[in-house]
Amino acid sequence: MPFSAELYESVAGAPDVPTGLPLVILLTGFTDAGSAVSGLIEHLHETAAPQPLIVFDNDVLLDYRARRPVIVFDQDHLTEFRPARLELSLAHDALGQPFLLLSGYEPDFAWNAFTDAVISFVEAFQVSTVNWLHSIAMPVPHTRPIGTTVSGNRRELIAAHSVWKPRTQVPATVGHQLEYRLVAHDVRVAGFVLLVPHYLADTEYPDTVLMGADRLMLGTGLVLGMDAVQARREEYLERVQEQVQGNEELTQMVRTLEHRYDAYMAGREEGDESEHVFDERDLPSADELAAELERYLANRRPGDEEKRG
Repeated sequence: MPFSAELYESVAGAPDVPTGLPLVILLTGFTDAGSAVSGLIEHLHETAAPQPLIVFDNDVLLDYRARRPVIVFDQDHLTEFRPARLELSLAHDALGQPFLLLSGYEPDFAWNAFTDAVISFVEAFQVSTVNWLHSIAMPVPHTRPIGTTVSGNRRELIAAHSVWKPRTQVPATVGHQLEYRLVAHDVRVAGFVLLVPHYLADTEYPDTVLMGADRLMLGTGLVLGMDAVQARREEYLERVQEQVQGNEELTQMVRTLEHRYDAYMAGREEGDESEHVFDERDLPSADELAAELERYLANRRPGDEEKRG
């Protein structure tokens, strides 16, 4: 495997890696609606016991002024420095099956060099499949399943699970560049884009983590334990529903989105690929309503109901 002292370093004492493993790529960056990627990274670090193999150099890839590291200040002294991490790890699913996990921040710089490095890892470890995930905000209701757009060269996944197939130009992420280059190298790749309700995009929405994990399991055959996230989901949805029911404008917005969503899905079954479900033009107050709901969710804390009672 090529080694670049300028871009990354191998971790001393790293475990041996079997060949033929799937690679999961989770990079935070341009968009992370509902905290899908960051939430899944956190969950996998807690449940999949990732062991670092390669650590990338922040000084080469990261713009510190845009994404500053965290320092802990305790009364009159500094106690902990927490730099961002971008690393390739060996992890294990709930059944003990190994997989490779590339997780952390999306590089600000040196995308070509970073992509070359990842491709070299894919080739060296003879990776079986590459699966990556990101999420975007869309005018869809939280009362319906989160939709997915699937890209890459896994035709069976695209046919079965891609609910929206637009032809458009979008700002690229490094994940897009990796997919584009990996497809050219005949690597089996699937990119999953979660279509997250726009009025919940700035919250930590458990359904995005659950759906993201589900899509990755479809692409890899892994089994990811999601009990902890599932437990948070019920409370979160109860809080959202309470706020929606208490606000007629929010209620009407959700009903309008439900009508469009259902009409779109019915049209898909009949072969109509209309994109009308994602048109916000007759929801002029959606941004204000979303901001109100987001503030409510951010300010509510567990136990509020008990305190009021």
